[in-house]
Amino acid sequence: MVLIMTGLIPKTEWLEKPDKDKVYILSSNHTSLADILLMLALFPNCFLFIGKKELTKFPLFGFFYKRTNILVDRKSLRSRRDVFDRAGKKIDEGIGVCIYPEGGVPKNKPLLGEFKNGAFKLAVDKQIPIIPITFFDNERKLPFTFAEGGPGIIRTKIHPFLHPKENSSEEVGRLKGDCFEIIEKELLQDIKRKKK
Repeated sequence: MVLIMTGLIPKTEWLEKPDKDKVYILSSNHTSLADILLMLALFPNCFLFIGKKELTKFPLFGFFYKRTNILVDRKSLRSRRDVFDRAGKKIDEGIGVCIYPEGGVPKNKPLLGEFKNGAFKLAVDKQIPIIPITFFDNERKLPFTFAEGGPGIIRTKIHPFLHPKENSSEEVGRLKGDCFEIIEKELLQDIKRKKK
């Protein structure tokens, strides 16, 4: 409803669909406020975001934000370590997690920044699938700079799920590399299409 009220019309290509009763880790590129709205609109599964603690300071928004996120203080090494223990406990309770693997908004958008290990280590530890997701238009249509953007179609591609095969550090690296490659390839192809 919020997306439609802001003039943003989702257009989604599903290469695999999630079972609404199963637990997943959602992993996408992150460039826009629309990323969060789209995640909530597209996935019926119960999940929480890993979110920045400093956003709890905003009136009213902060109240709800605290209750829908696993909070992390990025300035605190201990908080950054503990957040994945808390996420693991939520997974054990049957609640999925959305993790933006770049750890924030990359400077070289629309292309990806370097992926962190956290989402992939969590998937390996808990032996649950990762859903790679590519957002194509979110940054152009609803950027973090409010004076820009505008209404229109926002395209999303949901890729085939990545399944951990074993519990090892090598498997963490494989999942991270595969997820990065899948999303980056889509973004590069989209840039080429736009230039034609």
